[in-house]
Amino acid sequence: MAVEEQRTGSRVSRPENRLVRRGFDDPARAVRLLEGPGLYGLADDPLLLDALGATADPDLALLGLARLMEAADETDRHTLRDTLTTSKPLRDRLLGVLGVSTALGDHLARHPHDWHVLVTFELRDMHPGPEDFRRALAEGVRGSDSGPADALRVAYRRCLLAIAARDLTGTTDLARTAAELADLAGATLQTALDLAVEADPEAAAACRLAVIGMGKCGGRELNYVSDVDVIFVAEPREGADEQQAVKAATRLAAALTRLCADTTGEGTIWPVDANLRPEGRNGPLVRTLASHLAYYQRWAKTWEFQALLKARPVAGDADLGAEYVETLAPLVWQAAARDNFVTDVQQMRRRVIDSIPATELDRQLKLGPGGLRDVEFSVQLLQLVHGRTDPALRSGNTLEALAALSRGGYVGRADAASLDTAYRFLRSLEHRIQLYRLRRTHLMPTDADDQRRLARSLSALINDDTRADPVAALRREWKRHSVEVRRLHEKLFYRPLLDAVAELPPGAAGLTPDAARARLEALGYTDPAAALRHISALASGVSRKAAIQRTLLPVLLGWFADSADPDAGLLNFRQVSDALGRTPWYLRLLRDESAAAEQLARVLSAGRLAPDLLLRAPEAVAMLGDPHGPEPRGRAALQSEILAAVGRAGSTTAAVAAARSVRRRELFRTAAADVLGRLGEDPAEALDTAGEALTALNAATLQGALRACVAGWEAEHGDLPTRISVIAMGRFGGHELGYGSDADVLFVHEPLLGSLEEEAARAAQAVCHELRTQLAAPSTEPPLLVDADLRPEGRSGPLVRTLASYAAYYRRWSHAWESQALLRAEPVAGDEELGARFRQLIDPLRYPGEGVPERDLVEIRRIKARIEAERLPRGADPTTHTKIGRGGLADVEWTVQLLQLRHGHGLPALRTTRTRAALAAAVGAGLVEPEDAEVLDTAWVLASRVRAAVMLVRGRPGDSFPGEARELAGVARYLGYGAGHSGELLDDYRRTTRRARAVVDRLFYGL
Repeated sequence: MAVEEQRTGSRVSRPENRLVRRGFDDPARAVRLLEGPGLYGLADDPLLLDALGATADPDLALLGLARLMEAADETDRHTLRDTLTTSKPLRDRLLGVLGVSTALGDHLARHPHDWHVLVTFELRDMHPGPEDFRRALAEGVRGSDSGPADALRVAYRRCLLAIAARDLTGTTDLARTAAELADLAGATLQTALDLAVEADPEAAAACRLAVIGMGKCGGRELNYVSDVDVIFVAEPREGADEQQAVKAATRLAAALTRLCADTTGEGTIWPVDANLRPEGRNGPLVRTLASHLAYYQRWAKTWEFQALLKARPVAGDADLGAEYVETLAPLVWQAAARDNFVTDVQQMRRRVIDSIPATELDRQLKLGPGGLRDVEFSVQLLQLVHGRTDPALRSGNTLEALAALSRGGYVGRADAASLDTAYRFLRSLEHRIQLYRLRRTHLMPTDADDQRRLARSLSALINDDTRADPVAALRREWKRHSVEVRRLHEKLFYRPLLDAVAELPPGAAGLTPDAARARLEALGYTDPAAALRHISALASGVSRKAAIQRTLLPVLLGWFADSADPDAGLLNFRQVSDALGRTPWYLRLLRDESAAAEQLARVLSAGRLAPDLLLRAPEAVAMLGDPHGPEPRGRAALQSEILAAVGRAGSTTAAVAAARSVRRRELFRTAAADVLGRLGEDPAEALDTAGEALTALNAATLQGALRACVAGWEAEHGDLPTRISVIAMGRFGGHELGYGSDADVLFVHEPLLGSLEEEAARAAQAVCHELRTQLAAPSTEPPLLVDADLRPEGRSGPLVRTLASYAAYYRRWSHAWESQALLRAEPVAGDEELGARFRQLIDPLRYPGEGVPERDLVEIRRIKARIEAERLPRGADPTTHTKIGRGGLADVEWTVQLLQLRHGHGLPALRTTRTRAALAAAVGAGLVEPEDAEVLDTAWVLASRVRAAVMLVRGRPGDSFPGEARELAGVARYLGYGAGHSGELLDDYRRTTRRARAVVDRLFYGL
């Protein structure tokens, strides 16, 4: 470049300054390149410099141009120089490509004469089709001196160069570019097949072979760099043996694959991926049409029919390809009626999300939330649901199908337009990323220079001004489209359901009632008519409440559909909304706090217990607004609140009702936290946390109810002549309560000094009886059943005894089973000092110094065997009964308790009421091998969690797995099993408890 000084006033500008103003990052190198031999004479051309400055990366474009000039021969270089200076279209196309793609720049440096394609293509049809590409590839292979594989690759990239030039100069749109790339892929497959046939004419004589394009190739929406998904189908020619024909076709298909995918001196075109074929990579590469049909009729999964949406003949025998598509099409449009349609589709989407490495999740344009797959997935699912009855929806192209869904009223016009725009932007961004090095990637680059090049190349699609800070503008646009895609993905299935039943403004989708019912049924709602009634009741009208519900319902319906019982979730939501809809804070909370709305949806659709508790006092929804979610409260806080509420009440009944009201609310808090996974990451930890929370809640409730009943008695009779203590037993004493557990207790009293024992006994009896009655009385609050049957003499004995009476009984009449039951005794309410003395009284019985006498050991084992034989409910499966079935709770607890009875006196660590803590102490003392303890602990935790799940799902306690499929699915979901995996839960439970029973046989029975 001539060293020329340009004056602007008194300021002198060097050549580098002019290049900086035109966007060059390395002006010194640019000067050297412009003064080099290849570009000499062009350096002072302002049009060329302006054109370079207008590219996505001026430095990259200039380097590519210099390399091209240096590689070209003298004649070609002269022609190129003249064309660059006289033809703006050629200049823009060439520099546009060189400023975006270093890979195509490399190609031009190796094959400098290929720049002529940028001149000649404008003389042809601006939108070439498959035949144009086939002709260009065939000419390139025939006219090359190199081998056919390399010649095919060179011809392919020459065509790719023309497509990229049209794309980057804006003379075509995304849809047309993607279609041309797919047509070029089909032409490449056909040319490769022609080469394979030339090399193996015997195979071609034996068979007809069709290549079916799948995925983006089949949909005519291919990327610049992508695997090309195909399926091969073959038929024998007349007189040929079918088996031999399939073998011959397999040879041709394999040769075709190698020609496209093998790396040669010119690199790989793209891998040919046939893994969408029946049985995937484990199945034969080629099948006959009859074999394909048999597989899809008997064995295919839902995702395979979804993949067939895009099936299109692209190469080989056209008649056979058309017959393949025509034969399988009816099966595609029956897929939405399959039993596991919703489950299969949901699992497929989850697998895609779960497969993304955490380090790539925020950079994924294709698979991540708000990415391209969200658009494609939503469109395809709507096609499968509604395409059964509407042939207009049966397009393999995403944008064409989206437009058809909008025209048919299945998607609102505004939503379809937003989704179309977002999809085009994300695909264009993906294209630009891939063009740089012609590598298959869907990740946003992290380098700022790469992002700047992308932003400049997409400036026409970015709403913000990219001149000041192109990287920031690109990121904002990407974020905006991703958020919009995710929002529309979540509502796309559900917003039109509202349109079908609600009064919405003009322009909304026009989904018919029949189509709405079909969609709900496909999404897993078993009573779509009722669901539509609920939606109508919630969303119809012009009130502010209805308007907010119309905003909320599309997302909520999706969350309900993702549960085991969508119908129950929607019904429960309607009931809660009916109760709270006029409360200002309720809908505002759900609208403004997305976490609260999601938590409510999950709680309402997870089973009956939590919704039943919530519906008794819907204002408890407010606790879901906590950013950390509902978390159980400690006993001290609970007891303080309950005692305060009891103190404010005017009667015993009102006081106990107040305590029960707090208990109901806190039961909901714990159940909601459990359903939402807030009790602990580890299942055993969550189980322990729930047990502690429920124990603290029942203990605080008993404390409040006892105080209320004492106050009631004293209001009528004067001061109570005795002290009372409540001793927790069983799972209550072990801090292992479940949601459906009774409160097993013993009542102990001690007359005050100077009081008559008979009077004190009557008073204690009256108070304890009233406590049990009030806590179990019919009410809107859930009852707390206080069970005192573990007392001396059982139901035949007095409800409450003095400490001395307990001592006398245990001294004379105590049985081995009573000593075993006392292992879990722990004072929980009433007089603390009296409770402590009761504990001192029973310690020698439950931790006997001499251990367990042989007669007692025999008796304990006999009782256990009798329970197993006689107490199992009729018809119950002993392999799945969680309480007294094989390897269940009783097996583990009796084994641990026997160790406590035998060794508790000498080992203080065993003196605990908690099963798992005692088992851990036994391991520490060398009484149980760690492996055996782990087996027992795992079985006990699993059985306990199953009981909790049954109660949460059914709303009533149960010791066996539910027989109803939807309830069993809910139990499986709670236990962490995905949709459709209830059978795995049962298998895992049986296997776990079978191993536990083997340990019990050795440790408890001595077998």
